[in-house]
Amino acid sequence: MPDQAVEVTAAAIARLAGVGRAAVSNWRRRHADFPKPVGGTEASPSFALHEVERWLRDQGKVAEVPLRERIWQQLSAHPAGALAALIHAGCALLVVAEHPRCGRELAGLGDAEMAERLPALIDEVLEKRFGQAGPAPHAGETERGGPEEARAVHSRRVNTPGTAELLPSAPLVRGAAELAGEVGAREAFEFLLGRHLDANPRQYTLTPRGPAELMAALAGPAATVLDPACGTGTLLCALPGASALHAQDADPDLAALTGLRLALAGSAELRTAAADSLRADAFEHLAADAVLCHPPFNERSWGHDELAYDPRWEYGLPARTESELAWVQHALARLREGGAAVLLMPPAAASRRSGRRVRADLLRRGALRAVVALPAGAAPPYGIPLHLWVLRRPGAGATSSPELLLVDTAGIEGVAVDGGRDRLPWPALRSAVLDAWTPFDRDGTVAEQPGLSRSVPVIDLLDDDVDLTPARHLPPPAAEGGAGLDAVRERLDAALRRTTELTPPPAAPTPPSGPAARPRLTTVGELARAGALSLRPGGAGAGNGGPAVLTEHDVLAGTAPSGTLPEGPPEEPVLTRAGDVVVPVLGGGTVARVVSEADAGAALGRNLQLLRPEPDALDPWFLAGFLRGTANNRQASSYATTASRLDVRRLHLPRLPLAEQRPYGERFRALAAFEDALRLAGRLGEQLVQGLHDGLTDGTIEPE
Repeated sequence: MPDQAVEVTAAAIARLAGVGRAAVSNWRRRHADFPKPVGGTEASPSFALHEVERWLRDQGKVAEVPLRERIWQQLSAHPAGALAALIHAGCALLVVAEHPRCGRELAGLGDAEMAERLPALIDEVLEKRFGQAGPAPHAGETERGGPEEARAVHSRRVNTPGTAELLPSAPLVRGAAELAGEVGAREAFEFLLGRHLDANPRQYTLTPRGPAELMAALAGPAATVLDPACGTGTLLCALPGASALHAQDADPDLAALTGLRLALAGSAELRTAAADSLRADAFEHLAADAVLCHPPFNERSWGHDELAYDPRWEYGLPARTESELAWVQHALARLREGGAAVLLMPPAAASRRSGRRVRADLLRRGALRAVVALPAGAAPPYGIPLHLWVLRRPGAGATSSPELLLVDTAGIEGVAVDGGRDRLPWPALRSAVLDAWTPFDRDGTVAEQPGLSRSVPVIDLLDDDVDLTPARHLPPPAAEGGAGLDAVRERLDAALRRTTELTPPPAAPTPPSGPAARPRLTTVGELARAGALSLRPGGAGAGNGGPAVLTEHDVLAGTAPSGTLPEGPPEEPVLTRAGDVVVPVLGGGTVARVVSEADAGAALGRNLQLLRPEPDALDPWFLAGFLRGTANNRQASSYATTASRLDVRRLHLPRLPLAEQRPYGERFRALAAFEDALRLAGRLGEQLVQGLHDGLTDGTIEPE
């Protein structure tokens, strides 16, 4: 597709220029030479990328559209669809990964030359990675689960391009090859895949990296791994040490994407299949070391009637409403003896009466080893606390385990009560779960931790309900008792004294000159153009053991950075420095936070805007204080149907020399200290009140 044919929306233009959509709308109104729409609708027009890029350069708003942004726009505007274009690009990147010198050659080929050479290269690479060049099938494995079928699936779904199909994609292939030369073939594909998933959040049910890595850790080291509902392959990517990876998904495009992603990630033997695992299992003779699965939830048409006599239902035929228990038994059926399976499950699967017989048999035979309750916000659907089920396939003649490990992570320090996908402390969650699982897996029992974990005798769970919800079997956390509450009371007294000391003095009277004496105003946008400050939006990057993240919740609550970077393209995160000013852009609040030395180095989370003032031009506290004005925020906000969005560039502040800014800055700094003291007093007060309630109700405190 020629560069001149690529179209971009207003949202894409905002991303290219690093501004909000309101700024693009403003440019269209104010500048007569702004490019005219070439497509789309009246409500959502599209513009020619090359015209937009030229206009942005002429206006000094962007020097050059970055290579990765140009490729993404070509991919997202591809006439065959973004998903098909992504698969095309993935094939080309796989060629580059297998033949590094091809990257430079592809980047320099014309359309006709590429149409002639690329199909043969792709066929060669697919044959090597998914064809008979791989290891032989497991003994007894049918042809449909072997390497040849995997290659055939990929050849069909990847749509290995012929000449006619390739010509429109030549610029995209050249750009992808050029990007691979800069960052690597795997990183280039992860960027494009991440952007596609981020742009279509409702089309895919994704498994975030945090729970995926925890599931891999619970499964333990494994050479042969299966994911029977692989989606985009996140779970299999979490096990880098495996030598044979098997993936199946009912969506052929997702199966193809997973195969490409895994092929670019390493050299493991790969077998993929595009079919419903319950109805058309491609690996029916597989004996895997581990199965990881995030199955679809609440399916009613999973095959209950046609699969009634399937040999996989070793623990009982699942009810029509218990599709998740069908996936559990499918996972167990594909394990070798002693192999481990970890499934992400809805909480209702642990307690629905329709599944109690299957749950009871899983317990009696020792197949179900642990149930771990995750906090809300861990994985989609983000509003409910999902469970992890850890299972092992019992061996012939093995005695069943007399106990089941139950873990509830909701009470771990740092877990937000209201959930939140970007602010769960995954290192603490992972450590707490593994600290309970590791000794239990070794010894069959573990010391009780009130409110967190307990190994429960199986006989105690085999009642009429067979309810395996962890919170219903764990003793409550120990109350703080009198001594602990006395310490909280002392801290509250000190905090209240601090708030008294910091209470602002009475306001000085307004001078007679009134409004006429006010200095001239400027805007954040004008200051940015003058070089007095720089602007950076948050949310870029992908969480993979990087720095802590300053989230929107942290800024609003005045707490330390507590989040992790969201799933997405592997971009460089924006790191904060002391003296930066951070402003939330959603919700219509009047909040601005000056980054302290203690919080410096944190990554900037989504829905936040960072303002970095030049020290010789702007006092950060002066800047933050004026940005918090109610009227200032109101005039700079645009309103949608569900929320308001702040255009930081339109916020006003007085045009004052640095020496005159500093008195304002000192006063705003004092107000921030007073606000912090009030927050601390409020939290301590809530802790004291709840502790007294708990003590009175559990008998550790007498009602004197």
